[in-house]
Amino acid sequence: MAGGRCPDSARGSRCGSCRGSSLSPPRTTPSTTSPTPSNSCSTKPRSSTVNQPTVGILHPGSMGAAVAACAATNSTAVLWSTDGRSPASRARAERFGLEPVPTLHELLDRCDVVISLCPPAAAEDLAREVAEHAYAGLYLEANAINPERAVRIAGLLGPMTTVVDGGVVGAPPVKGKTPTLYLSGAAGATERVEALFAGTAVRTKVLGTGIGQASALKLAYASFQKTSRVLVALAIGLAREHGVDQELIDVASRRTTSHLAEPEYIAMTAARAWRWGPELEEAADMLAAAGLPSEMLRAAASTLARWHDAKDDGELTLTDALNLLAKP
Repeated sequence: MAGGRCPDSARGSRCGSCRGSSLSPPRTTPSTTSPTPSNSCSTKPRSSTVNQPTVGILHPGSMGAAVAACAATNSTAVLWSTDGRSPASRARAERFGLEPVPTLHELLDRCDVVISLCPPAAAEDLAREVAEHAYAGLYLEANAINPERAVRIAGLLGPMTTVVDGGVVGAPPVKGKTPTLYLSGAAGATERVEALFAGTAVRTKVLGTGIGQASALKLAYASFQKTSRVLVALAIGLAREHGVDQELIDVASRRTTSHLAEPEYIAMTAARAWRWGPELEEAADMLAAAGLPSEMLRAAASTLARWHDAKDDGELTLTDALNLLAKP
């Protein structure tokens, strides 16, 4: 069988050679154009590509491209689809050594494993596109979505697709950063993902066999980490209004574990607000489903929305961020 899709099967069914296993076999043809990511996230020499899988990244954003590049260490090739992508995405994919293909159809046809790492709002639409191609490989659902959506996506993809739930905690694996990819799902499937990132800057940890466990951990952590950064911006903005912002920072600096001692992070928070806001909305939904108050996280998401125009602005200053926050 070539890649993740069975060419002899009708949609929703398997050919005789595919029955009996929910995992598609890895490709066995060595690649002559193996990607070499510029950030070199491998901590071991690249091994032979014989019997290694071909991997696809469905959304080469700042996190997705960096994580996918790490997978190049243990794969035949890492592909991405250029269809409809922006010049920024193209430049990023090239920088990380990802191999372009013109369509999602070709990517799915060639890949044994696909990684979905996209803005939370797009996760289900992306899964639907994949489901339309009757993909029969392994689908790593690594988006910051609530557990109910992770389960729903597994249902959308259907029994032909082996789904692993994932959640990345930490910064993209560049410049010495080592995020952890938490996993949950069938044992054989999570083992394949662990093998994919073995010896790279992406650490892995399996939480269990239930779809949704990894997503729950990711959002539980994000609800604290991201909301605390929003509170820092509000506290320093309030202090600045009364001319005591430096004094507030000095107080916080004497408490070394306080985020208030890191005011420079406010500009970074503003630049990431377009991603963080939807994550907090997902976490708020999770709180509501558990019968817990969700208002704090929804308020934090609403606050982040004020920075919508600062999307990925690497030149934003602390003063710029606070001025944007003060405007309705």
